[in-house]
Amino acid sequence: MQTRITLEQVLENAKKDIRRKKDNPSESLKTALTYINNEKANINECCKPTYHLTGEVGWINDPNGFSYYNDEYHLFYQYHPYDTKWGPMHWGHAVTKDFIKWKQWPVAIAPDKFYDQEGCFSGTGLQVEDLHVLMYTGNTNKESEGLSTTYQVQCIAVGDGNTYSKLESNPVIRINELPSQCSISDFRDPKIWKKDNLFYAAIANKYTDGRGQILLYRSDNLLNWDYRGVLLRNEMQIGDMWECPDIFELDGKDILLISPQDMIKEEYRFHNNDGTIYMIGNLDYKQGKYDYNSYDEIDYGLDFYAPQTLETLDGRRIMIAWMQAWKRNIPSDKLGWTGAMILPRELKIKEGKLIQLPVKEIEQYRKNEMVYKQVKVQGKVELDEIKGRQVELQIEVDVKSAASFEIQLMKGEQTSTKAIYDVARQILIFDRTESQSGINGLNIRAMPVKLYDNKVTLRIFIDTFSIEIFANDGEGTMSSTVYTEIGKDNILFISNDLVVMDIIKWDLLSI
Repeated sequence: MQTRITLEQVLENAKKDIRRKKDNPSESLKTALTYINNEKANINECCKPTYHLTGEVGWINDPNGFSYYNDEYHLFYQYHPYDTKWGPMHWGHAVTKDFIKWKQWPVAIAPDKFYDQEGCFSGTGLQVEDLHVLMYTGNTNKESEGLSTTYQVQCIAVGDGNTYSKLESNPVIRINELPSQCSISDFRDPKIWKKDNLFYAAIANKYTDGRGQILLYRSDNLLNWDYRGVLLRNEMQIGDMWECPDIFELDGKDILLISPQDMIKEEYRFHNNDGTIYMIGNLDYKQGKYDYNSYDEIDYGLDFYAPQTLETLDGRRIMIAWMQAWKRNIPSDKLGWTGAMILPRELKIKEGKLIQLPVKEIEQYRKNEMVYKQVKVQGKVELDEIKGRQVELQIEVDVKSAASFEIQLMKGEQTSTKAIYDVARQILIFDRTESQSGINGLNIRAMPVKLYDNKVTLRIFIDTFSIEIFANDGEGTMSSTVYTEIGKDNILFISNDLVVMDIIKWDLLSI
């Protein structure tokens, strides 16, 4: 009987592989690094976001491996450096100490093995002793196993923060280890964590009837994974395939984040086709089951997908996501890059709802504060110094007896993006129809926003080609890309009836 390898042996073997790979990276990795270094000089950095992460060149999508390691926060991301459109996925890599300033590091992993030849798909990371462990999905060509379809397996790469080596034993979860009636071609995006000296992985999968489900696995050594059951199956018809699961403890509850595909829209929710959901409930480790009490869309904007979270050293739960939606053109492709991440957010629970606040670190980068108190808006009002494309706005509006008010952002002579508050319905409408962004398809969304003492508060972040709105101290958020020409930077306040506003603006520059 073969002796089961221990975690210590796995990590020791990984250290040897990391040392070897430093001197001998794969050809795929070397080719990617050379291409990026050559091409990034051709990118106009002035057109890139100031305080949102994007790639050096090419295409990015889902955040991956968002985790703390070696005194820094690491974020990897789905990356195709060779084109501004989706292609064979690499893992791009960036690090930060404050979630605002990011330093790009070399690509961590590339599709260079038989089990990931069609792409290194999404996954997560965590620190294990003195090493950084990444668990990801290998997307594999059908011809490798003589199958009639491509299939997906789960893999481990281990690194020291700079160099990452794939385990010789990959894939660590193969298709023959899947239960019956589980799709082999929709089996991806592992979320890995550790509890009571055991590693757990929640993995997205599709049941044979098309319903999404999350499978739970457990291991003591990162190599041998035992199937523990279906954590949760889509009984409530929220889309079909559930991508990119994340699960974590917050305020005594277990929070599950998922990104369902092909959502059926409701009155205000789930209009993006592929959506993002949070559930508040409890995870039973013995039974391998998750029971939820409530669920809702995480973000009501036009561009938000595949969130991941980590816990900071001071105990905050921070979330990041891809600030983009699928099945939509991305006009920044003409600039040599495509896709960006949201401004990271701190998560809290308030009255059974998930609350999102911009990370407090952004406040360190505020400059040129402008304060206007008790501004009476009846008709159109434009204020000196309240303009810009890299700004934060903090606005409290007393609606008095008005039926609505409107804020126009990125405004030019014939362009604007509107945030409109409908008092009677208590909804906030985001409308980029007149932005001249060149975005096809969905351009308007609405979100319920309550009035408190006849007032509503908005915190708005504008950064080059994006607008993020936090309503009522994070009770609701809307994240959207807006590709209006850079020079259009005026801000206008409009109401037919009298409203009174307190307005603070900061520039967010030179980050």
